[in-house]
Amino acid sequence: MSLADRIFVENCKNILENGVWDKEFEVRPRWEDGTPAYTKKCFAIVNRYDLSKEFPIMTLRRTAIKTAVRELLWIWQKKSNNINDLDAHIWDKWADETGSIGKAYGYQLGIKHKYREGEFDQVDRVIFDLKNNPNSRRIITNIYNHQDLSEMHLYPCAYSMTFNVANGKLSAILNQRSQDMLAANNWNVVQYSVLVHMLAQVAGLEVGEFVHVIADAHIYERHIPIIERLIEREQFDAPKFTLDKSIDDFYKFDENSFTLEGYKFNEFTDRIEVAE
Repeated sequence: MSLADRIFVENCKNILENGVWDKEFEVRPRWEDGTPAYTKKCFAIVNRYDLSKEFPIMTLRRTAIKTAVRELLWIWQKKSNNINDLDAHIWDKWADETGSIGKAYGYQLGIKHKYREGEFDQVDRVIFDLKNNPNSRRIITNIYNHQDLSEMHLYPCAYSMTFNVANGKLSAILNQRSQDMLAANNWNVVQYSVLVHMLAQVAGLEVGEFVHVIADAHIYERHIPIIERLIEREQFDAPKFTLDKSIDDFYKFDENSFTLEGYKFNEFTDRIEVAE
């Protein structure tokens, strides 16, 4: 069975059995019909995936990995905050009439900062350090910029990455303040696992662990019946992930720079309503 499936099932069972409802509060999210979108949640879930052993993609249902990577590259490679640069409709609800999502996500990664070694944005600083100072304990990105929060159409959910190199392997921690387990959990796991693979390759490293820290891991009330059916499904072995080894420039990767061999998954036809 896929490790991603096993971890997802364990997380969801924990939330369903031990989670806390937020129904006593005036919650911000609303469904399309305007009613409050209540959740059941657990605090501080930590999941570990050894990328050297298995690629963590769910088989309980299909994760659209190419679209997920397209969004990741929109943020990390294009450093964009405009949906006109993204060939997907993921961010349509949060974009204004110009396509902008405000000073969020890619915008923050693209801001240049001055260092002793020169001027870099956050992504290029990571790449520089992985190549030139891999033993550093300061290889971090952070897009939760309080100064700009009022100008973001959505506060960042996955907001910080910390990278670490040991024994020639690159590992990373993703910190996420909030996660809709049904809609986004494996989506983010896949995205940032691919990111670790890409950064490791351009830095001449192997992949190590991807660690996912979720502060508020929740299941929306309307998603519970779907989750209950999903976690009882058959699980398959994880597919083999292969990255195009000819690419040594982070900015040359695209959503077709990898292959998944033997990706077997269950069909999924439920509509997942997303709260805003």
